[in-house]
Amino acid sequence: MAPPAAGETAAAGGDAQPQQQRQAGGGFGQTITGIIRIAVFCYFASKFFSPKQKPVDPSKPPPHLMSNLFQKGEPLDMWFYLSENDKFSDFGNDGALVWHETNIPYAVWKPESTRTLSMKYYPSEALKNNGSLYAHVFFARSGFPIDPNDPEYQPLNCFGRTHPVATYLPKRKADKKKSLLGNPKDSAESNAQVEGVDGHDSEVKDEGPVEWISYWKPNVTINLVDDFTRYPQHGVPPNIAPYIQVEPTTVNYYPIVFFNEFWLLRDKLIAINETVSELPLNIEVSPISMTKWQLFEQIEQSFQVHRSYGSMLDGESDELKRVFLEGNPYLLGITMCVSMLHSVFDFLAFKNDIQFWNKNKSMEGLSAKSVVLNFICQFIIFLYLLDNDTSWMILASSGVGVCIEFWKIGKAMRIEVDRSGMIPRLRFHDRESYARNKTKEYDDMAIKFLSYVLLLLVAGFAIYSLAYERHKSWYSWILSSLTSCVYMFGIKVPKILLNYLKTVM
Repeated sequence: MAPPAAGETAAAGGDAQPQQQRQAGGGFGQTITGIIRIAVFCYFASKFFSPKQKPVDPSKPPPHLMSNLFQKGEPLDMWFYLSENDKFSDFGNDGALVWHETNIPYAVWKPESTRTLSMKYYPSEALKNNGSLYAHVFFARSGFPIDPNDPEYQPLNCFGRTHPVATYLPKRKADKKKSLLGNPKDSAESNAQVEGVDGHDSEVKDEGPVEWISYWKPNVTINLVDDFTRYPQHGVPPNIAPYIQVEPTTVNYYPIVFFNEFWLLRDKLIAINETVSELPLNIEVSPISMTKWQLFEQIEQSFQVHRSYGSMLDGESDELKRVFLEGNPYLLGITMCVSMLHSVFDFLAFKNDIQFWNKNKSMEGLSAKSVVLNFICQFIIFLYLLDNDTSWMILASSGVGVCIEFWKIGKAMRIEVDRSGMIPRLRFHDRESYARNKTKEYDDMAIKFLSYVLLLLVAGFAIYSLAYERHKSWYSWILSSLTSCVYMFGIKVPKILLNYLKTVM
């Protein structure tokens, strides 16, 4: 029998009492948008980055092609065991056997090809104390045993795989936001969040060593991949090779068993501790197409690449998956198109803005103070994004915008470096074309009128935010209040009022 391949690190064991129930599966329509997008990406990636094939030497014999040992539609029997060991051989232990199914058609899309089970698992003390628990799934041709000690056992008829049912992850931290005025009700809610480790992951990084605890996976989806490709013995694609189990005597491969955790979001995991008395376990066995399996793998790999470059934070991949799970696929498609158009228009706006200010020689009719105010607004937004641990991709885009706004100040005003003191300082002076015309008068009037109104609005919103909202620190409160006011009142308001005054007066 093919040895089960061990999975990742995990957590601990006990007795199981199954109660079989049928469960409904998710629809394909919820994932159509993401699948199309990744399919296009994979196609172009394979075109541009696949290594060139070496020319075949006609003098050498053709390489051996490995085939699937099983036939399409062949009935299979399945055994599902739970054990604290990553290697399993105790096939006679009925306590470890959780589920047994017979006559499952292999790689055929029929109602009988999908089997489900819902049960309650009662964890042992070892599992409650950061032990290890593994799922061992075995398949065999109908009527053949999987126990090597059985006289009728034949290795060519059996295969299996091992996967952890519990996994170790950093302990979830409660949101560190608090009432800066010391609201006792807010403090009680914050303490409750610290104790409730089963809630949503707030992704707050704590000081000191990271505490790792075990989490239970309530859903175990076992997919038999519909793959009958004939692979060269030494030419299996690198993305498929880790899943291929080769039978040494025939040099053919067993069916690929894929533990599908693509839709298992982290907020669905259950923290395992001494207070847990029972845990839900939903198991499903079903076929999966080669294309869909590879799409899931490519998406997960792309998430890992983004996380390694800092362009995606931990937890953002789950939020993206949640959008596909809960969103309307047609609205998602429209949103994707609108977002792409917005990015194009945003780039064109940046380009035209730079071209205009680069060629501009006169400030007549332009608001210099509006340029300065735009820079301040963009800088506040950048600090707010930095304080909220935004991904580096968004920070880079915002940082470029801040640099452009500062560069525009040099075009709108005359900047000098004052070295008279101990510390050099920048001094800003109005350009002659701006100081000699009516634009400066209207600009000063607009800033004067708006300053009274905006200061009152900013102060009022800041007081409301301090009294009713929670913040990480006083610095975060100041940034949050300023950013909210920037979004509501700051950007483009002086320019609008200036244009109004010029029109009326």
